[in-house]
Amino acid sequence: MAGAPSAAIESQSTKPGRPRRRYLRRSLLLAFLLTWAGVGLYHANKSLPPGLHVTSDWHDVPLDDVRLLIDTTVTDGRGRQVIRQEIFDEALQMVDAARELLVLDFFLFNDLTGETSSGATPHRALSSELARHLLERRRAQPEMRILLITDPINDMYGGAPSPLLAELRAAGIEVVVTDLERLRDSNVAYSALWRLLVSWWDGDAHGEGWLPSPLETGPQRVTLRAWLRLLNFKANHRKLIVADDGKGELVALVTSGNPHDASSAHSNIGVRFTGPIAGDILASEIAVARFSGWNGPDFAPAAAQRVEPASADAAAPTARLQYLTEGAIRDALLDAIGTTERGEQIAIAVFYLSDRDVLDALVSAARRDVRVRIILDPNKDAFGRTKDGVPNRPVAAELVRRSGGRIEIRWYRTHGEQFHVKLAVVQRSSNLWALLGSANFTRRNLEDLNLEANVALETELDSPLARQLGGYFELLWDNDALAVREYTADFPIYEDQSFARHWRYRLMEASGLSTF
Repeated sequence: MAGAPSAAIESQSTKPGRPRRRYLRRSLLLAFLLTWAGVGLYHANKSLPPGLHVTSDWHDVPLDDVRLLIDTTVTDGRGRQVIRQEIFDEALQMVDAARELLVLDFFLFNDLTGETSSGATPHRALSSELARHLLERRRAQPEMRILLITDPINDMYGGAPSPLLAELRAAGIEVVVTDLERLRDSNVAYSALWRLLVSWWDGDAHGEGWLPSPLETGPQRVTLRAWLRLLNFKANHRKLIVADDGKGELVALVTSGNPHDASSAHSNIGVRFTGPIAGDILASEIAVARFSGWNGPDFAPAAAQRVEPASADAAAPTARLQYLTEGAIRDALLDAIGTTERGEQIAIAVFYLSDRDVLDALVSAARRDVRVRIILDPNKDAFGRTKDGVPNRPVAAELVRRSGGRIEIRWYRTHGEQFHVKLAVVQRSSNLWALLGSANFTRRNLEDLNLEANVALETELDSPLARQLGGYFELLWDNDALAVREYTADFPIYEDQSFARHWRYRLMEASGLSTF
């Protein structure tokens, strides 16, 4: 009798159906894991849509037609913020001057202001200013083509449609929301699951939101579906305008700034220029609109047919400009850094710096006795929220350590706003090379994941443009003693040797589980 229960258990455990069920469960789990890995691998490496990874020809542009634009917020000796803004003043003038076409591509185009506190810098209503000028241009030139390409974040990925974009559409302005699913996945582990389990689900796409907005802490609520789409962490991050100038030429503006109210006090940089390179930008933008579902006719204004700008003069001094997007930006940056020689200089001013190849190239340059100076945002301010310095602070500590102190680093002094510049300058013995635009120097921005738009330029060392670029960086580096303005702080102010934060940044950068 004592052996009866155990015999019964043994009898049950050896029933033929049970091993088959275990085998079936394991097979299904293995099949799911293989499918998950296959979907992730494919979408991380699939072919890019048209209009991406662009490397244009170099174009000679008269120096008079190249204009550097700078937005700067700095605190003076009395604790007051001094704000200088040029980028969107110029953008609005471009909109007002256009007669044939306007193509705009901006990541953030909304009036959200984030979390604000008493004494914070007042926001400029950049989004409504730009929208008003677009609507006025539409009324004044009803036959004019106006195309706005933007990111789904402004409609909160369908969870909170933008009234501003709806107003533009109602006025006949063509608004294209970028199809991010055509892009490669950066957050591969999550995005593969999302594609398998969530992407097909309409769910609460058109229902009332019940979750807090990811962009501000106000009363706005968004849907669960919107949050799940956001966690793919991909974006059309470009920031540019292409237009005719009202006089028969194309003009373009490429910048790091957004028409976004909460970003209006950020420090940014941009460049405005004319000529055939604007046609290269136009072609890329039309391709982006098309793979995002836009079916309008091609833009073919007379200005786009010119071989050289009307104002070109063989005797006039010129700068060479090249349009670069996505991974082509990293290729150009690594080539410029990698070919520097002893005694030359590299100056970088950037919001995010974390791409491993770029870091390695900077360390190698410093070891060749190239002077490397970097100005970074301390990554402490994000629309009223406080951040812990990742990735820039652990990256800065690593660069100083690996270079034996040869790489010099300073921090931009932010007070609620961000140092949102994306600029690299290489000063050689005979010329100056610079790169600026939308792309941060991170894996997501430089590895054909986000949509990005930059301009590389070359000019003689003694040209006004070279002096302006060099003077801008030197002002931030040395601070303005005469006006008692402190733009940057010494490296020890935000030095961070935290082992945990270093490896957290490394994991976030490699996995894509981050917003940088």
